[in-house]
Amino acid sequence: MKKFLTAALCVALLLAASSALAVDINFVTAGTSSTFYPISATVVELWNNAIEGMNATATPSGGGVDNLNQALDGEAQIGIANANLVYQSQQGLASFEGYPNENIRIFAGLYYNPNQVVVTKDSGIETLEDLIGKHISVGAPGSTTVDEATVHLGLFGKTLDDMQTEYMDTTDSADMISNRQLDGVWVMAGTPNAAVTQILTTTESKLLPIPAETVDQLKVDYPWYASYTIPAGTYDGQDEDVPTSAVKLTLFITADVDEETVYQMTKVFWENWDSLTEQHAALRAADPKLACEDLAGVPLHDGAARYYREIGLID
Repeated sequence: MKKFLTAALCVALLLAASSALAVDINFVTAGTSSTFYPISATVVELWNNAIEGMNATATPSGGGVDNLNQALDGEAQIGIANANLVYQSQQGLASFEGYPNENIRIFAGLYYNPNQVVVTKDSGIETLEDLIGKHISVGAPGSTTVDEATVHLGLFGKTLDDMQTEYMDTTDSADMISNRQLDGVWVMAGTPNAAVTQILTTTESKLLPIPAETVDQLKVDYPWYASYTIPAGTYDGQDEDVPTSAVKLTLFITADVDEETVYQMTKVFWENWDSLTEQHAALRAADPKLACEDLAGVPLHDGAARYYREIGLID
């Protein structure tokens, strides 16, 4: 009887230990037709194969705000969102007003989404202040670019009402400027961007510089901004580097995922980077060496920080 009880106890302990190792991770990104959803499917497969007890799932979502709301509600553990949204979620600002999520952490910084303000050469626009009174498209209503234009104009006490502002998507905006119906178009996207390419190849136009000192002004109230350079040659006819402002796309994770699990997830993610970038071209814009930079002051998860410390990215 004692042997039977001992054996039963051992089995029970083993089952309990096995259960304790099981980790359910829901990875939210965007819709199934988006760039990042197939990336998430590849990543969760890597995690499930490499980490004992891991049960990770890639789930379609409505994008950054939705992802962070799901994290707040406990429905998701990891997801993508621009650094500004992660900061606002943590602080309970803007779309997240009244619902701060102190449980949010950074898993990795990925690539930058730079502001690209394209203006015609005959418009006479040389600086952001020169946009005042000009005929400019700032993107579709409710888009990120509307917010970007609003914030940047606010630096010198102006609003969208101080321009002849159009609210159109990038495709329609590119067509209108190509037809000489606009002075400029505001785009926020990775480079090279198809709409910007169209504008620069069909019109006498240029990218408007947003210098580092302007970005420093932005950072005072909006800590998620980073200085970014669009290298010469990114677009046909672009002979010089163009400085601008940018916001980083990040992977966030909730603090209640244990340190060891997140350490393993981070390790597997970056140690398979060559394979990931081979399969998913969008990731080639990311620089692993900059994974811990321009994160708006949102802290790294302890498990991720442990890995970055091991490889010398942070002290």
